[in-house]
Amino acid sequence: MQEEVTGNLVGLKASEIKALERIYRRRVAPSEVVSPELAAFLAEQSGELHRQIGVLIDRRGAIQHVIVGDASKLDMPDVGRMRGAAGRFRGLRLVHTHLRGEGLTRDDLTDLALNRFDLVAAITVDAGRPQRLYIGHLWPDGPADRPWRELPHESPHAPTTDFGQLIGSLEAEYGKARHQVRAEAGTDRVLLVHVALGKASESEARIAELRELCRTAGVKVVDVITQHRPSPDPKFLVGRGKLDDILLRAMQLGAEVVIFDPDLTPGQARAISDATELKVLDRTMLILDIFALHAQSRDGKLQVELAQLKYELPRLAEKNTMMSRLVGGIGGRGPGETKLEISRRRARDRINLLEKKPADLADDRRLRRARRGDSGIPIVAIVGYTNAGKSTLLNALTQGNARAENKLFATLDPISRRLRFPTEREVVMTDTVGFIRDLPKDLIQAFRATLEEMADADLLVHVVDASDPDRDQQIRAVTGILSDLGFGEKPRVLVWNKCDRLDATEADHLAQHGGGFTVSAIDATTFGPLLLAIERALWQSGKDATILARAAT
Repeated sequence: MQEEVTGNLVGLKASEIKALERIYRRRVAPSEVVSPELAAFLAEQSGELHRQIGVLIDRRGAIQHVIVGDASKLDMPDVGRMRGAAGRFRGLRLVHTHLRGEGLTRDDLTDLALNRFDLVAAITVDAGRPQRLYIGHLWPDGPADRPWRELPHESPHAPTTDFGQLIGSLEAEYGKARHQVRAEAGTDRVLLVHVALGKASESEARIAELRELCRTAGVKVVDVITQHRPSPDPKFLVGRGKLDDILLRAMQLGAEVVIFDPDLTPGQARAISDATELKVLDRTMLILDIFALHAQSRDGKLQVELAQLKYELPRLAEKNTMMSRLVGGIGGRGPGETKLEISRRRARDRINLLEKKPADLADDRRLRRARRGDSGIPIVAIVGYTNAGKSTLLNALTQGNARAENKLFATLDPISRRLRFPTEREVVMTDTVGFIRDLPKDLIQAFRATLEEMADADLLVHVVDASDPDRDQQIRAVTGILSDLGFGEKPRVLVWNKCDRLDATEADHLAQHGGGFTVSAIDATTFGPLLLAIERALWQSGKDATILARAAT
């Protein structure tokens, strides 16, 4: 161990630094928080320098760090990643001086919680002599914003707290709490952080959607923290003080993951990860994780890996828990999970390789679509917001067996089935990946198979979850994405799905004033008007000539 003094050394003489270095020679008994001799020496040096002085002491009583601050605070050194399971104590206790007669401050207790020190102790100093000893430690039964307990002050000349007995009882208490958390959870525990920037009109819908994404990913949401800001903090998104509150809350609830909405910039991701040992994700990384969970085909898996690497390349940094794939669970799945700790150069090489691989698969898809075009069979693409019921509707119309679940992004690979009309006409119905608001363009472009299906479609069937209170915003999101992709002018039929969840009056209102058709994908008797509309759009509105011309070429 290098016996160096860290912190605010500006203005200190070499002899003063040498005197502080001698602190490393001292030892504290295992039962002592701090020895009277060490307390007296710290007070003497602190009084002479007019600065706070602190030490980090390990369980054996050896001094591991000597820190110099200013008159009001200390800046903690990097004490390394936490050893062992979440919830373990650091194995270090902080003992430092206060020059203004105050007890433990909020900063002291925040450092205690975020660093998971064994305890924190403050020695008040008057004229270079120790006066009072204040002690605080973590407490599993503490409130969310104060997960600690402060002991009555005592004399630093004759401390009464038995450190060994105290830490033993605390570890036993936290051991029980961790066991209970694991028994209750059985999966990753996640704390959600939503930052409403500017107008917060969509906050409730975004939080509900984020909860649903977590449910789809198979993780347990333990709490949601919301902050309203006119603009994001450039370094931490939420600001340093709020970040401390978030991390305290995560610690108190036993959360292993913190997920932020909106997305973090690469700089914010690194800064937050440097401030905590929790796994840090954002909304897009959560969506990518779900994509990795649901991708089935070789093409889909390649697209997921490409999207993951493109999004995460600028976020790759050494010792960054946001990119860590050393553990499994949420944020650690997918074909690319073994590639996310590689260097930037190797990541770029992998991206270049993946961008070339789908070419052969794209040629196969092009041939299949060409055959459909040669047969003159029109193509209908089912589009819409994720979990609107597109796959269920496809199965009901075609008696198909496409995967349909009450989860977001259950469908990633395009699925095509034939639908025969009573007039002996046929169409190819294609299910596509669902859209979601604020999806990065690189992520959309990665799913070229789905985009190609929409590009070749003669008609788009836009499915909307009529029972979702956020349906109007979802319609705007889908319409905007279609326009961005160049499909805004394609013929489109609007379908209000899940009308069985509405009362008759609301369903009639949608049919009359919202345009489109109300259906229930689980009730085939509601399909009549929709099928007539599809037939009219394809064969009774000039579509015959278009389809025949395409077949002729």
